[in-house]
Amino acid sequence: MRRGIRGALATALVAGLALAATGCGSGGDGGGAVGGELSGTVTFWDTSNDAEKATYRKLAEGFQKEHPKVHVSYVNVPFGDANAKFKNAAGGGAGAPDVMRTEVAWVADFAHLGYLAPLDGTPALDNTGDYLPQAVGSTRFGGKTYAAPQVIDTLALFYNKKLLQDAGVAVPKNVTELAAAAQKIKDKTGATALYLRGDDPYWFLPYLYGEGGDMVDAAHKKVTIDSAAGVRALRTIKQLVDSKAAVTDATDGQENQLKALKDGTVAMAIDGPWDIEGARAGKAFQDKGNLGVAPVPGGSTAQGSPQGGWDLSVYAGSKNLQAAYAFVKYMSSAKVQQETTDKLSLLPTRKSVYNVPAVKQNEMVAFFKPAVDGAVQRPWIAQGNSLFEPLKVQMNKVLTGAATPEQAAKAVGDAYRKLLKDYT
Repeated sequence: MRRGIRGALATALVAGLALAATGCGSGGDGGGAVGGELSGTVTFWDTSNDAEKATYRKLAEGFQKEHPKVHVSYVNVPFGDANAKFKNAAGGGAGAPDVMRTEVAWVADFAHLGYLAPLDGTPALDNTGDYLPQAVGSTRFGGKTYAAPQVIDTLALFYNKKLLQDAGVAVPKNVTELAAAAQKIKDKTGATALYLRGDDPYWFLPYLYGEGGDMVDAAHKKVTIDSAAGVRALRTIKQLVDSKAAVTDATDGQENQLKALKDGTVAMAIDGPWDIEGARAGKAFQDKGNLGVAPVPGGSTAQGSPQGGWDLSVYAGSKNLQAAYAFVKYMSSAKVQQETTDKLSLLPTRKSVYNVPAVKQNEMVAFFKPAVDGAVQRPWIAQGNSLFEPLKVQMNKVLTGAATPEQAAKAVGDAYRKLLKDYT
C-alpha cells in the first residue's frame, strides 16, 4: 500500500509519461472535445468505503447529465489496494484511470513520480478562492497544483453515550481520564473502554501530537519521531493495551474497530467522519442520537489530530484530459460537495458550502469543522506517505512486547534518516 517506485526505472517512466501527457488530449476511445463538446470515456477510480460508494457512484454518473456524450466508467477501488494499484498501472503505462480520488498524502508522491497532470490553468481548478486554505496544502508539489480538494477530515473520539452514562463516567478529555474510566466501564457495562487501531500508524498521530511531537520537522529537515515525545506516545499506547483500557488488532483494524463500536463491545473509538454512517448502521446506534463525537483525548502536553481528506487528481497519461479536467471541476464543485455532505456527513473543502442551511444544521459537520480548523498539518513531502510503514512495524513491536518504546522510536528515526537523505 505504501510502496514506492525508485531508481532508473522510475526516472525512465516519468520521462515517458511527461512526453505522452503533452499530446494526449484525445485519442483511443477517450474522444476529447468534438466541436467544443466533450465526448468519450472518463474512468474514475473511487476509493470510498462500503458505506459511501453508492453515493459517490451516483454523484460521478451525474456528470453525464451535464455532458451527455461523456461516459463515466466508475470503479470502486478498496483503499488498501489503491496506492499500489495506481502506481503499477501508471508505471506500466496502461490501465490507470483518468481521474482518481486520491488520499491527501499520496498527491506529492504521485506528482514526484510524474504520474499526475498539473492542473494550473486548466478547467479542473474552478473558483479556487472558495477552498479552505488548509485544504489546499496537500494539492501542491514543486510549485504546481496536482489535485483539487474534495473532502477534508480529521480524527475524533466516537463514543457510545449510553455506555458512558451507564458507567457513570464523563467523556474523557485526556488519556489519563480515559484510563481511569476504563475499569468502571468494564464493571458496569462489560464493554472495553477503547478500540485502539494498532494496524495503521495514522491513528497513532493523535497520541504523538498529544505529547507535543511529530514525525518530522519538514521546515528544518529534521527527524523528530525519536524525540522524548515519540517515546512517550509509544509508551502511552502500550500502557492502554496492557492495562486492558483498550483492545487492539494488528490486522483488519478498520473493520474490527467499526464492528466493535457498532456492536457495543467497546465504548469509544478514534475515527473520522467517513465512518459516521457505518457506525450508525449498527445495533448500538439504532437510536442515532446515541453516537457522540468529541475531540480526541489529549496527551500530557497537548491535544491534536492529523488533517486528512481526499483530493481529485488526473493521470498524466490520460487519453481524455479535457473531459478529465471537467470531471474534476464537477466533482469538486460546491453543488456536489453539498450533496456529499447531505448524504454522508463528510466535510466540504469549499467555504461557501458551510453557509448552506442544511450543512450548518448537520450535527457532525458542526463538530468536525472546528476540529478540522485545529487539526495538525502533516508534512506534504514526496516521502510523506512512506513515513508510515516504518512506524507501523515498530508500533506492532511495542504492542506485542517485541521492542521497548525507546527501541522502537530509535528504529523509526533511523529508518526515516535513510529515507530522507538530507534530514538530520
